[in-house]
Amino acid sequence: MQTILLVDPETDFLEWAQNQLETPTTRVVTSTTADEAYKIYITENPDLLISETHLLPFSGLELLARIRQRDSNAVVILMSAFGTTQSVIESMKLGAFDYLRKESLPFNLKPVVDAALTAQAEMRSATAFKPQLTVEQYQDSLVGQSQPMQQVFKMVGRVSHSDAPVMITGESGSGKELVARAIHHYSNRSLQPFIAINCAAIPENLLESELFGHEKGAFTGASAQRIGRFEQSNGGTLFLDEIGDMPLTVQSKILRVLQEGEFSRVGGNTTVKTDVRIIAATNKTLEQEVAKKQFREDLFYRLNVVRIHLPPLRQRREDVNLLAEYFLKKIATQKHLPQLKLSEEAVKLMEEYPWPGNVRELENTIQRACVLATSDVLLPKDIPLGAATQQPDGGTEDSPPMLSNPVKPTLETAVEILLDAASSDRSLQLLPWLEREFTLFAMKRTKGNQVKAAKLLGMTRATLRKRIERYGITKELNFQ
Repeated sequence: MQTILLVDPETDFLEWAQNQLETPTTRVVTSTTADEAYKIYITENPDLLISETHLLPFSGLELLARIRQRDSNAVVILMSAFGTTQSVIESMKLGAFDYLRKESLPFNLKPVVDAALTAQAEMRSATAFKPQLTVEQYQDSLVGQSQPMQQVFKMVGRVSHSDAPVMITGESGSGKELVARAIHHYSNRSLQPFIAINCAAIPENLLESELFGHEKGAFTGASAQRIGRFEQSNGGTLFLDEIGDMPLTVQSKILRVLQEGEFSRVGGNTTVKTDVRIIAATNKTLEQEVAKKQFREDLFYRLNVVRIHLPPLRQRREDVNLLAEYFLKKIATQKHLPQLKLSEEAVKLMEEYPWPGNVRELENTIQRACVLATSDVLLPKDIPLGAATQQPDGGTEDSPPMLSNPVKPTLETAVEILLDAASSDRSLQLLPWLEREFTLFAMKRTKGNQVKAAKLLGMTRATLRKRIERYGITKELNFQ
């Protein structure tokens, strides 16, 4: 006979769940308060505890922490109708077996409970500890309520307590660095440095020096000793983004650090010890790169100890509105702008868009919408999807549109937002993009009249023709 302790302040829910779970071989004991549940747990020693997070006189998270402190093998499932990112991550970090949203219980409760009871004997190694930083101090937020992101949050909670290497996979712009920062934030290394480096953005001849440092005179231009990223992040976490683009020559030195915890600076003979947790990320399929001899097989297995896959935004459309609202608040706070709102039509438009650039594209879209906003409510026409070539309403053939709303940004604010967009999107070449956009808008404004467009842009017609040819604007807009 197995025993389940079920805790929830609502007696109607307890009755429903008890009917779902009780069998001839499974007994269900119920409680409505956290303190009573703790006493029952000590007395009954149940096989499984299922608890609501919102309890009195203390929370389900606190109940979980107390029980796990008393019994490190306790199997606990938490549930809530209003689960947050923080509560999901905290519960998994404290050793919860799973975290369920109440609306999913008619479908998920019985299978998860069966799995929890089956896996009870294997829940031996989980430990509980409190984060060293408050959530308020954590600047980079993971946002999402979709089922795929709930799984990501759970994995973050599970891996944060260890020093095992983590491989984060997913498309460009899906937020892999945010996941890496979350793992670091919830780990015992959270007070130590977190350093990120993009392996694809640094030339091959400089990458080794960037990672391991160099001695004075190691090569032309090395006028002084330089401390590399491995030394700078000693005791903390080093995030190697786009590791699939790392040259094979550098891969061998990374492997040595993972195996031995030591390396030598470029041009030096001294062995440097380091204690660094490595989190790697890639948008490539490394198994294919290994098969093509473009990535070391031994390094792949060293890095692929724990794997977290971040789903693309098109596979979690229910997160689009949540993310958009988050970015609106973030931009308003950082740039001291009025808080804009999204219309229902704008939300629907964004949820139907496939977002090939993922979360990064969504953030950039919201930033551009704030620049182009003509009211305090963003309508579908204000959302620059795709190539962001929509022309704002208003104006005449020879005059720019007027922004009559008091939320009109200053030139300085607009430039700052564009620079932030370029900073967050490494693939965006800001000046060429602006050059193309201004040319495209001028051509649309003048309905393809090159003389008038050149006049608007303050250039000769010959220069305008070169730009049109360079960016394929005539072909794109089918101007004759």
